[in-house]
Amino acid sequence: MRTYEPDAKTLELPWPFTGRADELELVRGALTAGRPGIVVTGPAGHGKTRLITEAVRGTDHVRVTGTPEARNLPLAAFAHLLPDTASLHQAVRMLSGVRLLVVDDAQWLDETSAALVHQLAVHGRTRLVVAAADGATAPGAVSRLWTGELLPRLALDPLSREDTAQLLAGAGLEPLTVRRLHDACRGDLRLLRDLVTALAGSGRLTPVPGTGERAWRGPLPLTPAVRERLAPALERPGPGERDTLERLAFAEPLPLPIDDLALDVLERLEADGLIHVDDQGAVTLAHPLHGAALRATTGRLRARRLARPADAHGPALAAEQRALVRRMEQLDVRPVPTPVGEWLVAEGAPLPAGYAEVRARFARLRGELREAAAWAREGLRETPSDPGCRTELGLAEGTLGEAAEPDGVHALYGAVRLGEPERAVGRLPAGSVFARHADALARGDGAALDGAAEDLAERGFVLYAAEAHAQAVRAHRDPRAARLSRTRAVALARRCQGARTPALTGLVLGELTARQRQIVALAAAGLSNREIAEKLTLSVRTVGNHLYSAYTRLGTGDRGELPWLVDGPERETA
Repeated sequence: MRTYEPDAKTLELPWPFTGRADELELVRGALTAGRPGIVVTGPAGHGKTRLITEAVRGTDHVRVTGTPEARNLPLAAFAHLLPDTASLHQAVRMLSGVRLLVVDDAQWLDETSAALVHQLAVHGRTRLVVAAADGATAPGAVSRLWTGELLPRLALDPLSREDTAQLLAGAGLEPLTVRRLHDACRGDLRLLRDLVTALAGSGRLTPVPGTGERAWRGPLPLTPAVRERLAPALERPGPGERDTLERLAFAEPLPLPIDDLALDVLERLEADGLIHVDDQGAVTLAHPLHGAALRATTGRLRARRLARPADAHGPALAAEQRALVRRMEQLDVRPVPTPVGEWLVAEGAPLPAGYAEVRARFARLRGELREAAAWAREGLRETPSDPGCRTELGLAEGTLGEAAEPDGVHALYGAVRLGEPERAVGRLPAGSVFARHADALARGDGAALDGAAEDLAERGFVLYAAEAHAQAVRAHRDPRAARLSRTRAVALARRCQGARTPALTGLVLGELTARQRQIVALAAAGLSNREIAEKLTLSVRTVGNHLYSAYTRLGTGDRGELPWLVDGPERETA
């Protein structure tokens, strides 16, 4: 694992290992004495190889890899370990002395190699870590590793948006670009790497004034690697298929009615996973990149004929705005589908300031502060003097106090977040989660504060939930209950894009070891890794590794974030 360098301003390759903490522990646990190993499955590009590489780092292991080109060559994957004349029986005997065998891309193993892996699992003397990608038919001997319960199976989910943002932290991308990349790649980290590299190399990342960040607006870069991944949509051979896909692409972000399209063509496209048809008969493209690619490869005259009028999105955008406002009035900020607003931003089209203000407020209430600021800036780009967007930008960036909160209920609730519940008790909506939070804090009831935090998180108020759990830490008399509340608070705070609030200040230091707290405190004071090493009589590498572990636990990748993390009631523990 590389030493973490938080001052990096460009995206370095290979990317740092991000997220997957639970999965990493699961794989490592499967490699302990008495365990047979594990199979890791998931779509191509989701990080199976990187996860396994991190899990076996520092161990004595042997690695083999399947390839489609060698799928018909017996024992091809094991050619570097076995003599040319080895039989299956001899191969099993020769490899039974290997303590840990890593098998990557097992779906491409030839039948003999697959049988060898299966026999090693049956004999049980070799621990196996096997990676197999979904979507390709694996040899029966491979699939029976988990269906026959010889090895436990870990199905790898895509990285969350928060983890994707952390992965891209060194690239200096603004939040709406990170969201667009995450949604477009759907967990395919190789595609993510291709897109980020292509965007940086093509000059399509433009500076966002006053932020030091860059934004991606406009067309998709059609690099050879991107074209390869989009081939199923771009190279349709059937009659009418490309025409239908183009019509859907130029209708985006709105769907087309099923009655406007040829049913036989839709059936073929749906069978191949290229379109989605909902219960109301609305048809959309299944992959978010396909529309952008099809629009980019369509001739100019045809594009002009298929393009929707400039004002076609107005009613749908207004409907999204009303839905967001209604949710906030109901004290519920769980995600709402908003494809039109996101599409307009992605295309670089003008965004009405009123819509941008509502999007900014919705994101801010969810604890997505950097995203809230980005939405506000989108509104100010077209209407620089809009007071609503200016207020939301100030609230998101922390330059305006709670008194500037435009919503009366949320303004009153601000007193609870500041630890002054007496100003709000009896004045918040009766029976609401905000009122329960205020009452629990006023009574100093740790269990009730944890309960309010869970309700807040359920309704999408992630930052408020983190603060309620943090307040519970100080209210609990039982140290074990306090530690559990702290863990929950830290986990939620990590999702809040660097939110800095009084309730959270200093809280996360309790997640670190004594040595990590000591090193983090010195780093926060401005000392370099070398200066810390000299002061504590450690090697620079040891200091770097301690900082890397601390950054992982603190959920930050920025040395500049450290002062606020250690500045608070728990700083003396450093």
